[in-house]
Amino acid sequence: MRLSQIHHVAIIVSDYAVSRDFYVNKLGFAVVRENYRPERDDWKLDLRLNDMTELEIFGVKNPPKRVNRPEACGLRHLAFQVDSVEDTVAELEKMGIPCEPIRSDTFTGKKMTFFFDPDGLPLELHE
Repeated sequence: MRLSQIHHVAIIVSDYAVSRDFYVNKLGFAVVRENYRPERDDWKLDLRLNDMTELEIFGVKNPPKRVNRPEACGLRHLAFQVDSVEDTVAELEKMGIPCEPIRSDTFTGKKMTFFFDPDGLPLELHE
């Protein structure tokens, strides 16, 4: 078997409009498809970051809360590569999105930090 790349990552959000605004208008994802699914009474939003990576957003009514502490099995966080963590943090903070202090990755020595989406999903910036 030869897997060539990750096609997409899917997340469930509690407030579709707020999360759509966050990922599209603040983080700059492009909308590929946006569909309401009446049989499930939810929204499915396909977003594109680049030619190879997509993010699937499912807007579901009353999803169970995310377990944060202690960390549970499953998705821990999403990480985005950036040219400059400092510049990206400055852009996020201008939009009112707080970030953790910038630190160095223990193993790579590269700069990194975390911020959170509207549902508290940890998002990492990594050079």
